[in-house]
Amino acid sequence: MGTSDLGQLESADLRKAWSHEARNFTPWLAKNLNRLSDVIGLYLDLEGCEVQVGPYRADIVAKDPADGTRVLIENQLEGANFQHLGQILAYLAGLEAKVRGLDRQGVRRAAPFRHPVVE
Repeated sequence: MGTSDLGQLESADLRKAWSHEARNFTPWLAKNLNRLSDVIGLYLDLEGCEVQVGPYRADIVAKDPADGTRVLIENQLEGANFQHLGQILAYLAGLEAKVRGLDRQGVRRAAPFRHPVVE
């Protein structure tokens, strides 16, 4: 692909495309994991959406078929905060996941993580 094939980047209001994170964005992302895989360079097989982890629900749980590593994808269309970080840590422990991602429109400066978070 040459540079003439590239389009113009534009800001987008994610809420116009997906009005509700759990009902609209999470199912869309689950059906389009290949797009995320292309960006992060990690092939993902979907295990489930809104997966029960204790009293909470993890947005998307996937698996890396190369080694069986469980992958947590936590969506956040609005700004994230320390509560979201706490939920991610709870999900990681409950799912025994080793890779995690936080998909978000904007993370507050105080949050100790950036997008995407992959370990």
